Amino acid sequence: MLENKVVVITGGTRGIGFEVAKLFKKNKAEVIIFGSKEETVSKAIEKLNAMNLNVSGYYPNLKDYSLVEKTIKDIIRKYGHIDILINNAGITSSKKIEDTTIEEFNNIMDINVNAMFYMIKAIVPYMKENNGGAILNTSSMVSIYGQPIGVGYPTSKFAVNGLTKSLARELAPYNIRVNAVAPGIINTDMVANLPKEVIEPLVKTIPLGRIGKPIDIANAFLFLASDNASYISGEILSVDGLARS
Repeated sequence: MLENKVVVITGGTRGIGFEVAKLFKKNKAEVIIFGSKEETVSKAIEKLNAMNLNVSGYYPNLKDYSLVEKTIKDIIRKYGHIDILINNAGITSSKKIEDTTIEEFNNIMDINVNAMFYMIKAIVPYMKENNGGAILNTSSMVSIYGQPIGVGYPTSKFAVNGLTKSLARELAPYNIRVNAVAPGIINTDMVANLPKEVIEPLVKTIPLGRIGKPIDIANAFLFLASDNASYISGEILSVDGLARS
């Protein structure tokens, strides 16, 4: 489905991003994963190589636009174009507002929103030159319903939805589609670290009766990245087992 496409995936070393990298590579894309550290990127590449899924990787500080821009230029020099961007890097918090420091809140916004903007800003000029592309952002079910504790994460994901819908309008004339996937409760490290009092009440609201798997989200990304979704832009696709707050 993605033959000859060059794909950049932030947060691609584990969880949803790693599953997306696997699935996209199986669909013949040229996959480049971004991670926060050289060690984690190297380990992820080793795991994928062991599956005969050869990818490359980088570890720029996504909070530094100059480093993001430099890395994107390096990728363009190597591959010639970037067709698909998956903005998946993100962090969360489950602290009460009185326990959340200004620095912690700002860091969530820096990673979940500002870094996403930096990636898009750096890549869009090349997508325009290449007559189009697809930008896919990881949102969350909490961007629609909020959550009972940890205000920074849902705040950032509300911003992701606004960025997605606005850029879909702005970039449509250039044949650049912008969509987001809003996962529900997915069996990842991030969810495993949340307290039971946050997770258990949410699971009870899911009519399908289970926590989602990373492949459930990867399949949604694959659809939106492919030509099967060529007439879809500005959508926030919920993949949550019909979860409700």
